[in-house]
Amino acid sequence: MENKQKDLYLECSSGISGDMAVAALLDAGADETVLLKALGSIPAKGFTVNISRVNKSGINCCDFNVILDGEHENHDHDMNYLFGHEHGEHEHEHEHEHTHEHEHHTHTHEHRNLDDVLKIIRGTDITDGARTLAEKIFRIIAEAESKAHNMPLDQVHFHEVGAIDSIVDVISFAVCFDSLNIGHVYVPNLCEGTGNIRCQHGILPIPVPAVVNIAAAYNLTLQIIDEQGEFITPTGAAFIAAVKTDESLPPKFTVRKIGMGAGKRDYKRAGILRAMIIEPKADCRDIIYKLETNLDDSTGEALGFVMERLFDSGALDVSYSPCFMKKNRPGWLLTVICRKEDIEKLEEIIFTQTTTIGIRRIAMERTKLERGEMTVQTPYGSASVKAVVINGKKRFYPEYESVAEICRNNKSAFNEIYHQILELCEAQCRQS
Repeated sequence: MENKQKDLYLECSSGISGDMAVAALLDAGADETVLLKALGSIPAKGFTVNISRVNKSGINCCDFNVILDGEHENHDHDMNYLFGHEHGEHEHEHEHEHTHEHEHHTHTHEHRNLDDVLKIIRGTDITDGARTLAEKIFRIIAEAESKAHNMPLDQVHFHEVGAIDSIVDVISFAVCFDSLNIGHVYVPNLCEGTGNIRCQHGILPIPVPAVVNIAAAYNLTLQIIDEQGEFITPTGAAFIAAVKTDESLPPKFTVRKIGMGAGKRDYKRAGILRAMIIEPKADCRDIIYKLETNLDDSTGEALGFVMERLFDSGALDVSYSPCFMKKNRPGWLLTVICRKEDIEKLEEIIFTQTTTIGIRRIAMERTKLERGEMTVQTPYGSASVKAVVINGKKRFYPEYESVAEICRNNKSAFNEIYHQILELCEAQCRQS
């Protein structure tokens, strides 16, 4: 089994809902067999699940559909019910008809609190990782509802999101996310529409209070688009709040897998959530800093100690060069290469541990080769090796400490062991 974590890019230009997210993850490679087994163990009735392919605005997508029986059916995908409310006497009568139907629906609708939902999740046969994520998502929703209604958390009763289809969506998302073994989740845009929508509490503005509260609590950046409709559901917002790690995409990346998840509501904008498994590529250029100072009255022992402290504190490189200073005094030019965030602590070491009273600082652009670490097994034990890529070919540099340790333990010559490790690296590269 592949243990390496994947990076996920969720493109939410059409918002996000529970069914869209589950479908997108399935299409991106989540294990459908594992999901169906988990859904079969949910200790609740009133639903079946259908996974199929549909065309959405001419695009082939995965569709995840939770089908409710007559007793549990709701209006979640009924566009006329959700958005068919306007001012005027005729519309008032029409609204009254909907209200009557809605009240009948409410009579059979199960209003669960957080403990009720958590009992269902804990009674489902899923991994610990999926269970933890599913519980986290519902706690996020509960906190948002608690704030919206000014009620204690344990007294909040879920309405739409407490329905069995929403519970199935959350468990399904958690199982799919867990099966993909995701590390980073990038969500650069989260688009929401405008207008009003009918829900259990009446007609509410978009974004609905639960979505706004989740966005505020978890620092989600919303982008309001010029389209009427609810593009972000509370469940979808909670998914993002629970798993998002980054807002900015890597500067460079390759796409390894694409998942297209279809939404059920019909808007002018295609209701599609695109999930991409990506592989960030190392940026070959960055900005580093060079710190310089001249020293003419420090001992060799002191300079050796300074170098050790600088490396331990994050310096990328430290060197001394002989130089001549004022009045032809021989001295040393101390040069430190470092990252911007390490400048302050490295300068403090230089000022504290040497006699200098000034440090020059220069920002420099650096070009790097793509690099990585690998371990090679030798007849004498394992050795750490730095591997870089140039023009598509790998080049290997055995780490000094690994080579030196093998030499000390086996009384071997440094060059002999170094070249043996190189040969093993090249042989391993050819085999892969």
